[in-house]
Amino acid sequence: MLEKLREEARELALQFCEGAKLKKGMLVVMGSSSSEVRGSKIGSDSSLEVAEAVFGEIYKVLSEKGVYLAVQCCEHLNRALIVEREALKAGEEIVNAVPQLHAGGAFAMTAYKTFKDPVALEHIKADAGIDIGSTLIGMHLKEVAVPVRISKKTIGNAYVVCARTRPKYIGGERARYDGNLM
Repeated sequence: MLEKLREEARELALQFCEGAKLKKGMLVVMGSSSSEVRGSKIGSDSSLEVAEAVFGEIYKVLSEKGVYLAVQCCEHLNRALIVEREALKAGEEIVNAVPQLHAGGAFAMTAYKTFKDPVALEHIKADAGIDIGSTLIGMHLKEVAVPVRISKKTIGNAYVVCARTRPKYIGGERARYDGNLM
């Protein structure tokens, strides 16, 4: 089962990187439920083994592309995020929380122990996102989110939804837009 999850996660990450047009230095938020991956109700059947398998592959693919990953904690830590300190932008304020299995979740725990210098944040504005198991990551994306359509719709038993962001269109019908910013 874990090997199948690794394969699915790698396939998802590769499709996502291509579809979202990720570039070095960008930030991706990931919310994931190991319970949902296992076919259970969110928050009811957490598994470090599942989190390590799925997170490991996604993190590997994003790291190879120079993309930072922020992992959303569960509602017990108010959906705080675990991120590498070097990914912080000016003005982002670190909070003090260390995720646990039932207070933060298996994915956040895995990120915290995997990252070189992990920190927790309450708020970010990510360039793109992966939601595994309906964890609701929208609050952590920049304002204009656009769906990224990928053929990989599930990991294990969890539904997967991906998004990227783009700058707002302003100026009305006379304006011209730079397609390179997308």
